[in-house]
Order: sequence, then structure tokens, then C-alpha cells
Amino acid sequence: MAQGTILHEQHGAVAVLTINRPEKLNALNYATNDLLMRLLEDIEGDRRVRAVIITGAGERAFSAGGDIHEFSESVKRGADVAVRDFVRRGQAMTARLEAFPKPVIAAVNGIAFGGGCEITEAVHLAIASENAVFAKPEINIGIPPTFGGTQRLPRLAGRKRALEYLLTGDAFSAQRACELGIVNKVVPHGMLLDEAFDLADRILRHSPVTAARILAAVARGLNATIGEGLQIESEQFARMVETRDIHEGLTAWIERRPPNYFGE
Repeated sequence: MAQGTILHEQHGAVAVLTINRPEKLNALNYATNDLLMRLLEDIEGDRRVRAVIITGAGERAFSAGGDIHEFSESVKRGADVAVRDFVRRGQAMTARLEAFPKPVIAAVNGIAFGGGCEITEAVHLAIASENAVFAKPEINIGIPPTFGGTQRLPRLAGRKRALEYLLTGDAFSAQRACELGIVNKVVPHGMLLDEAFDLADRILRHSPVTAARILAAVARGLNATIGEGLQIESEQFARMVETRDIHEGLTAWIERRPPNYFGE
């Protein structure tokens, strides 16, 4: 378990990462961002872990976004420093989540503003508490979103619906986030982690190798033409043909039994 700004717990095949700055509404300072990247590196290499849940500590916030006091100091040092320290760091983190080869589920327990909303946009799946509140408030401090929000939200919600929130900074409910495609489901607050684990369990019954190929095909194909995307899909299928998992899945289906992907 990593102590400090992110807690790392293991629940069977699921790693739970909790952003742990509740006194700061789980704001993402540079140290928290860097620790998240290191933990993801460890998790990717750990064969025992087959899915990840990200949530926030406390009852108030998933994450209120970037640490304004910290990145304002970078801004004072000029554009080159601010882009290097703040923008590139945040974009690298959300890109890592988006392209992660194991399913990542956000369990959004409260405020998800700015970078917290951008994490939710970037991860593969998200479940929100009915208490969650979302916003793209960067315009209020004179900046555009910088962790991918100007790119991912329009892809999820459509250009006009995204621009309404990007240009006003207005907050919106968990149910509206579901309507916009930012989260998959809204649940009672007390059921949030149970629902996230249930979703993870429904994924974990399947081949982790196949899940990784699906994640890769979707992540790479989103910004490709349909022809390029179909080629990516074909390549990911071809990578499965020589694996044990495809043969076990096909044999189990023919024999009308559950597949055994884990040698148990």
C-alpha cells in the first residue's frame, strides 16, 4: 500500500487507487500525478492485477482538479515552464489511463471538477455516486482545460453539448454526466464501490488477454478513419490467434462449459 497522496489497496485481482488529499478536495498536485503514474507502471507489470478502480478519499470529492496554488507558481515562471510542469504532466497521466492495457473504472464519489472530470473522461468505464457533481470550470480562472478536456469531452458528448460546459464553467449533475456519456451509471452513494467491484467482476470472468486487445483497438481506433480502425481491429484479432485464450474460449463454447483462462 502506497501511503500519502494515493492509497493503493489490493482486492483479489482488482487494485483500488484512492486519491488521498481530502483536505484539498483531492486536488492533483504534481506529486500526486507522479505517484499515480508510478503506481500504474507497477500495476501494469503485476500479473495478479487484472482491473483498476480509481476513487477519492472522503465524502466530498473525487478530485477538484489541478492544484491551483501549485500550478499558478509554474505560470508565473512563463509558458515553457507551465506547459512542461502542468500541461504535459496532466496530459501524460490521462493518456496513460486511456491507453492502459487493463480495464480502469472510475468510482466518482463526489466533486469531479477540472482534472477530476478529465480523469473520468479518460478512463475506460465510470460509475458515479448520485452525490457526484461535475464541472469544466477552467474558464473561470482564465485557462482552457489542459488534461485533455477540450478533446475528450466533445468526443464523448458531441461538440455543442461539450462547448456548453467548456464555455460556461457551469456544474452539472451525475445524471447529466451519464446522459453526456462521461459515466456509465449513477448509483446511490452507499453502493458506489460495490457497483464498481461488480462491474470489475463482470469483466474479470473473461480473458484478460482479450480485454487488453479490445482496449487497444478502441484506444487506437478512436482517432482513426473507419478503414484504419478496421485494420487495427484485424491486427488485434491476429495477435489473439496464437494465444491459449482463443483456443480455450472456442473449445469451451463447443463443449458447452465455462472457459478456464487462468489454469485453475
